[in-house]
Amino acid sequence: MRGRLAELLELGAGFHPEISGRENIQINGLLLGLSKKEIARRFDDIVRFAELEEFLDAPVKTYSSGMAVRLGFSIAAHCDPDVLLVDEVLAVGDEAFARRSLEKFAEFERAGKTLLFVSHDLALVAERCRRAIWLDHGRVAADGPSAETVALYRESVAEKEAERRGGAPQPESEPAPGVARRVGSGAATIAALKLVDAEGRPAARLESGRPARFVLDVHAPSGLADFVFGIAISTVAGAPVFGSNTAIDGLVPEELRGEATVTLEIPSLDLAAGVYSVDAAVHARDGSPYDYRRDLLRFEVSAERSAAGVWNPRHAWTFSGGVRWRPISNRPS
Repeated sequence: MRGRLAELLELGAGFHPEISGRENIQINGLLLGLSKKEIARRFDDIVRFAELEEFLDAPVKTYSSGMAVRLGFSIAAHCDPDVLLVDEVLAVGDEAFARRSLEKFAEFERAGKTLLFVSHDLALVAERCRRAIWLDHGRVAADGPSAETVALYRESVAEKEAERRGGAPQPESEPAPGVARRVGSGAATIAALKLVDAEGRPAARLESGRPARFVLDVHAPSGLADFVFGIAISTVAGAPVFGSNTAIDGLVPEELRGEATVTLEIPSLDLAAGVYSVDAAVHARDGSPYDYRRDLLRFEVSAERSAAGVWNPRHAWTFSGGVRWRPISNRPS
């Protein structure tokens, strides 16, 4: 770990119950490495975020659990940490506080900071975290893109519940994250989709800017003269990132019969760090699907440099005239 660390691991940790919220802000700020001037400069923002203006001079022992955690989180978030450890802090706050906390998490992400978030809120983990680790009695049961880890955890819970009840697991009404959805006539089918790196090795994680190939294994038992292959990449939240197909790229179909391998090569996968979902399809030129598979593959992108959005191309700034910059020091992580 490099950089300033802040944590909120236990409700009211570090607070003195007999003194006021105002005094606890000053003491906790000093413990987190802020100077008195920095605390004074950020004091109003801390109080405003925690919404404790009316209770600032009351002893912390008179605070409700929600008030205490709002104050603790606000202090930790405003001490400008490089790494923030948070344990179930949103569980005791109201909806307005939860929204502000999630906005603060997004600010951390945009600034290239690290957030380690411990929670049993599976939907929140799948939506907001890039990577998730599932711990089972102290053992790492899964470690990967958050939606995949959540799906594995849910499957395990369903299996254990079925064993306890002496029956088979019941399917969910909606597919769990990471489970592919499929439609089509079946005239041609997609057997598998792989992401491979520059060396031709299957990969679940690539570095931004590196070459990537998406390899489709396809089967058309009766033969087709009308066919289009397509690939679409989106964020796990569903925002489109990139999509193309053989018709868009000017390829004219002639025959598809039996087993085939189709490869889409991207020389430089210039995506920002995050987890992405891939749809794959084989369909007729009029769009009628033979086999459309949604969320068939998920992969993670790592990046040395942070970026807003999903596109992260290599770039450089140049200046002329009366502007100078100091050399950039190593950023903490």
